[in-house]
Amino acid sequence: MNCSLNSPRSCSDHQTSIETPVLSHESVPKADLSPSLRHFLFLTAAINGAVIMIVEILGAKLLSPYVGTSHFVWTAQIAVTLMALAFGYWAGGNWVHRSADLRKLYGAVLGAALWLALCLVICEPVANFALSLPSLAVGTLIASAVLFFVPLALLATTGPFLVQVFTRSVAAVGSNVGRLSAVSTLGSFVGTILIGYVLVPLLPNSKTLMSVVLVLAFEAVAYFVLWGKGRQLAVVLILGGLSGAIGLAGVGLDLRHRAALGEIAFANSNFGQLQVIDRQRDGMTLRMYLNDYLMQNSYEPTQGISLSAFPYLLNGFARSYQPAIHQVLCLGLGVGIVPMQFAREGAEVDAVEINPAVIPLAAKYFGFNPAWVRVYEGDARQYVRRCAKQYDCVVLDAFLGDSTPVHLMSKEAFHAIGKVLKPEGVLVMNTFAKTEAGQDFFANSLYQTLQSVFGTVALHRTEDGKCFYAALLVSGRKPVIPPGLLAGYVPMIRQQYEWALTNVPNIDPRHGIVLTDDFNPVEYHDASNREATRRRIVANALQR
Repeated sequence: MNCSLNSPRSCSDHQTSIETPVLSHESVPKADLSPSLRHFLFLTAAINGAVIMIVEILGAKLLSPYVGTSHFVWTAQIAVTLMALAFGYWAGGNWVHRSADLRKLYGAVLGAALWLALCLVICEPVANFALSLPSLAVGTLIASAVLFFVPLALLATTGPFLVQVFTRSVAAVGSNVGRLSAVSTLGSFVGTILIGYVLVPLLPNSKTLMSVVLVLAFEAVAYFVLWGKGRQLAVVLILGGLSGAIGLAGVGLDLRHRAALGEIAFANSNFGQLQVIDRQRDGMTLRMYLNDYLMQNSYEPTQGISLSAFPYLLNGFARSYQPAIHQVLCLGLGVGIVPMQFAREGAEVDAVEINPAVIPLAAKYFGFNPAWVRVYEGDARQYVRRCAKQYDCVVLDAFLGDSTPVHLMSKEAFHAIGKVLKPEGVLVMNTFAKTEAGQDFFANSLYQTLQSVFGTVALHRTEDGKCFYAALLVSGRKPVIPPGLLAGYVPMIRQQYEWALTNVPNIDPRHGIVLTDDFNPVEYHDASNREATRRRIVANALQR
């Protein structure tokens, strides 16, 4: 998406204006711009172009711990950004038509800094409001608009302002628009690279936004100190300081919130905010791993065991369908509990993990031993496509927040997984899925997609709503509880396993489709179910 300060369409609109009395003597500055001011204005175009892209991407990251990372979230953020830019171009053109006083432009920049500083304080309540609405898609659109429409619109006024300030004649408008568009777009490119490859992996989102606030405030103050005139300088200095103070208060709120949760470790990443939280419950330590406030696993560090049921059930279903497991491929490391369980039982385990930030957390806080498991950093789909090995068991446990990434749930993806399975091997996976009529599109579609590739597909559902799929290349395989399996389970886990093994939901082919790379509308059809799951898990995780 091109978020430069002057899109081709907007440039065309401005040229129409430029060929009318916009270039009258009253609206164009009479004095020539000094070389230092010209350089500063070009720097402004680059900085504001960069900030627009940073805010667009960072906005989705700020909202994702509450509302997720589905295409609804990114659709809302992109839509709000485009509307803000359109409004900002229009407003900037009207402002500069009346007067090309640069103090108005840098006042707008300072206003954007103030609003973004305020976002640090109000982001959580606004996001929680969005989470409380019946439609999370609508709620996300509202939250994005409340938080980011105003600052993005204010920054978008930069283009029309600078075009007119630089233009002395109609003959020069093309070259001025070209230079400013190039500088702005280059700034957008740098901002995109900076947020994606530097700021998100290295800094908490709150500190990244605080950095943006400080850059914008410094830009505005610098103009008024060096070139602005009049009594506005004192007001600007006060507002610049206020931006910094509000931003610091917002960062402080974020730090206190995390401390109140019992956070002992934090890492930001390109795949969400990662937290390790310790709480005391019933005389023992409950350690939780959270990704964007969604609990992915729980652990008791003294005994070194998981307190969540799904790692045991994944292992149990795998061994029920294939008792002789010697080579295991885990698509998704989690915090290492599932691959470590297979490794302790004597299997040779490979694990593929797309998020390198989770590996040190797994090793330090959840008993993961990299010497026992070969870990490959990268995307699971790419790994199975180029893999020459074959496995007795493939565990698909890749989650992005509240669901498995859709590109791992297509017919083509399962064909690739089937090629790395031995003839008697088994694929097991878990996910959140509803099996009740009217809510079962995802569960039925995933079943049908697996069935289009594998000879045997079994769906098992736990009492708490988890669905476990077992798929085999051979037909007619039935589960057999291997000797000694249940003896290693605590009563609660044993009960869940036995219940899921015997409770097989009905599959209605009318309520699903075979998912392909070309057509995979799971996020749309399953949106209400995922919203309910997210609300429940976030509410549990955020209990103080």
